[in-house]
Amino acid sequence: MNIFSGLEKFGLKSPESVQLFEDGQKSNVQNDKQQTKPAEQEIPLEKDFILEKTVRCKVCDQVFKTKVVKNGRVKRLEPDRDLRPRFQYIDTLKYDITSCPFCGYTAMNRYFDMVSSGQIKLIREQIASQFQAKTKSEDEFYSYDTAVDRYKLSLLNTVVKRGRDSEKAFTCLKLSWLLRGKAETMSEGTSEEKQAKQACQQEQEEFYQQAFEGFQKAIAGEMFPMCGMEQCTVDYLLACMAFHFKKYEIASKFLQSVLTSASASRRMKDMALELKEDIIAELRK
Repeated sequence: MNIFSGLEKFGLKSPESVQLFEDGQKSNVQNDKQQTKPAEQEIPLEKDFILEKTVRCKVCDQVFKTKVVKNGRVKRLEPDRDLRPRFQYIDTLKYDITSCPFCGYTAMNRYFDMVSSGQIKLIREQIASQFQAKTKSEDEFYSYDTAVDRYKLSLLNTVVKRGRDSEKAFTCLKLSWLLRGKAETMSEGTSEEKQAKQACQQEQEEFYQQAFEGFQKAIAGEMFPMCGMEQCTVDYLLACMAFHFKKYEIASKFLQSVLTSASASRRMKDMALELKEDIIAELRK
């Protein structure tokens, strides 16, 4: 007897033979396999972490959209020793710049609206008057090359508007971090690729050097907090950079300031102690 006979009127072909209930033991084995089989995790794309924000330019009063990170979606990873931030699946540094596509006014997100009338005048005269407006980008996210260009435009704007040394130094530092991230994604399969990666790393070093010098000038003439960072953070950052450039005496001086600071966190002091041990090890060589 075909228990499914009569379903033909629904357009369904009735199976001639079928086992209604699977063998219990076989079924359990299959169920166990289904339960123990790990689910495949889909890796999200960079565009999944991005949204568009509407901005009005302080210089030309035009309205445009810029890409920003959905902060609630990103997962923070362990930063580099020099505090370069890292996140899973995305380099958020690429989205820390706001750039007007109409007049060329560009700045780090935290500074974009902090521009005086005198600075607006300078930007209009030296940037906007020469800037060639770009067509709207259809890219779903910023490439490293696009992000580097935006940072360099931000740095130029900071120079033109006579911004603080700390802002220029911080822009150089983030540019260096960005180039470090770009280099990490570059392959070395061919001689051309090796040369391109070496050029990227050399440019990274140049901006790192500018940031190191710029922050030293900034702390001599500016008050804290600086670019949103307290003194202990800037001191630790300068110690890391001095260590990178093998300036161990300067690094030790800044580390001592961190270790004796009442506002430095336990984690910051632990990081400073680790760096101090590395300096001692280098001096003993």
